[in-house]
Amino acid sequence: MTNTPQDTPPILSKDEIEADDSLANSPIIDHLVELRRRLVKVFAGVLVIFLALIGFSRQLYDFFSDPLVAQLPANASMIATDVTTPFMAPLRLTLFVAAFIAMPYILYQVWAFVAPGLYKKEKKIAIPILLASVVLFYAGVAFAYFIVLQGVLKFFIVFSPENVLPMTDINSYLSFAMKLFLVFGATFEIPVVTLLLVLAGVVSTEALEDKRRYIIVGCFAVAAIVTPPDGVSMLMLAIPMWLLFELGLVLAKVLVKEKQTNAVVG
Repeated sequence: MTNTPQDTPPILSKDEIEADDSLANSPIIDHLVELRRRLVKVFAGVLVIFLALIGFSRQLYDFFSDPLVAQLPANASMIATDVTTPFMAPLRLTLFVAAFIAMPYILYQVWAFVAPGLYKKEKKIAIPILLASVVLFYAGVAFAYFIVLQGVLKFFIVFSPENVLPMTDINSYLSFAMKLFLVFGATFEIPVVTLLLVLAGVVSTEALEDKRRYIIVGCFAVAAIVTPPDGVSMLMLAIPMWLLFELGLVLAKVLVKEKQTNAVVG
């Protein structure tokens, strides 16, 4: 009786070996490797900033909660309904701040990943758009913190029943405010999105002008869905959305006109 080895590797043909080699050297694999490398850099950058800020997590939360504390009655305060919340809430905020500070670096890594596949003319347009995206995102978050958040909190506290003493949980406030910041940060990217859609040929400036009334209604509808259930925050989001759309439309018209002029001259 002969023993057949169980661990003998399968014998591959020459064609199968060449196919495996071509797959290993394919552009898709190269792109995936490069994407992984960029993601590692992003996580490393956020981690470095997070570790640098972790010693100031309590001070960060104090600054973050100032808009709410300023609106609370004299005999009210923030509370923690869970044992771990006083420790975890400042850490969550610190991680959010670290990602917020690292946003230019994150977008740079995105740019470094997609830049090799762009033409020279596309790169000239992409760099200003990338910088504008960073500035607009920061502007949206700042607008939400310094203007919107205080108005929304004041609205909720003023209209609370007289026999109810507002004492907000620190974790609930963190989730509420972070959602508000992300919504406004994303909303302020509307000019960039409008510009990209026009430049990509997905929609024309004429079509956007024709559908302006529907877009305005859409701004108010989106604001009503993503903001807290009050008229103040809805108006504070819907009106900037409309104005930012108009800004993106004006910029798109300028670039399209410049592109047509260069085509005629060329």
